[in-house]
Amino acid sequence: MKSIKKLFIMTSVVAGCFAANAQHTYSGYFLDNYTYRYEMNPAFGNSKGFVSMPVIGNFNTAIRGNLHLSDIFYKSPDGGKTMLFTNPQISAAEAMSKFGNRNKIGTNNKINILSVGFKGFGGFNTISISATANLEASLPKAFFSLAKEGITNTTYDIKDMFAYANAYASIALNHSHDIKQVPGLRIGASLKLLVGVGSLDVRFNEADLTLGTDSWIARTNADIYASVTGLRFDKKTYTPSGPAGGAPREYVSGANLDDGFGINGYGLGFDLGAEYKWKDFRFSAAVLDLGFMAWGKTQWASTNGTQTFTTDAYTFSANGDADNSFDNELDNLKDDLSKLYQLKDMGEKSSYTRSLAATLNFGVDYELPVYRNLHFGLLNSTRINGAYTWTQFRLSANIAPVKVFSADVNVAAGTYGVGFGWMLNLHTTGINLFLGMDHTLGTLSKQMIPLNSNASFNFGLNFPF
Repeated sequence: MKSIKKLFIMTSVVAGCFAANAQHTYSGYFLDNYTYRYEMNPAFGNSKGFVSMPVIGNFNTAIRGNLHLSDIFYKSPDGGKTMLFTNPQISAAEAMSKFGNRNKIGTNNKINILSVGFKGFGGFNTISISATANLEASLPKAFFSLAKEGITNTTYDIKDMFAYANAYASIALNHSHDIKQVPGLRIGASLKLLVGVGSLDVRFNEADLTLGTDSWIARTNADIYASVTGLRFDKKTYTPSGPAGGAPREYVSGANLDDGFGINGYGLGFDLGAEYKWKDFRFSAAVLDLGFMAWGKTQWASTNGTQTFTTDAYTFSANGDADNSFDNELDNLKDDLSKLYQLKDMGEKSSYTRSLAATLNFGVDYELPVYRNLHFGLLNSTRINGAYTWTQFRLSANIAPVKVFSADVNVAAGTYGVGFGWMLNLHTTGINLFLGMDHTLGTLSKQMIPLNSNASFNFGLNFPF
């Protein structure tokens, strides 16, 4: 809340650094002997039991979005320092052409602490202990327009600016088996017991701003729900310098942690899946993460509905040397965005329940009759998560030329554009090693952060038995 610039960095640079261990590796959905196919469809069973290497049994770092680092940071024309898109050397037309109506970036992260798979109870079973952390953000084009163009326009309607983050641990039990009464049909299900660490839900629903020379008229609607043990809101008092702004008003200016993190929620989730083999085809469908998380004590900040007020916190002068020149006032705006929304501390809620972000997977796999070791797959994956919903189609070619090795290449297209993926899978006696990318890395910054927000790296070490 402290600044627009910090929010830029949070949603682009930090998201890229924070991503570690993406929840699913879609390149492996159709791959022979890929150990973790059951995470994308609980009906998939393994031919052998296995034990994962702790922490790196399924290591995957990934980010996805249509808001890219290269949209926000530019190299100066002389090839020197890096500058923000707000720099006057970057034209408004060039900068704004990079942003869509909704600009999203997110990470869905999972550390597989330990997994065990074994045959029994008439099918295949897995027990997994994992830790999950998710970060999502969605920013409207008007948000960037205000930062870039300033008082070029007299009105700005900044709708639907959201951010959401959570972290929790889970114990998952999975079972799958063939249905003997229906040849070719296999079903599976997972039960997940969840323990929450923290959640932050930011909803800037509206900020309708009318800019004048002496004051702004602002109509705002926003809520923040912070379900983090020990978190408390910081508050400041805004005192208008003139009569137009009204009486002094207290507002939420930030937050801090008094006692550190702790358990603050419990939840339940389910995965359901099915696979059907017909001639040379395999059809599959799954729904993942049906369930909820019930968070405990939650700090709530809100405008308490839609509020209209006048503020002279930001006034502009055409004189570039004046204290309230546009450049100076824009810096003030960046350093105190919270003053625009003026949220009130609404106190503590005893609980706050939110559904999990469900994922739908639908696949069809065709085995080449003239060469059974080669098959082609088409997968549609859709993550249902409100403002952060996305979908993709992935076409893959999968080959297993020898018993101990399989590989695939694939092309994906969807909400976040087009990408190229691949995976290599070595599965000899006593060891399984895989390596791949859902989205192959493109150009990197000097800090080794992808300039494109669709990138991943997947690695895993497991021990079959």
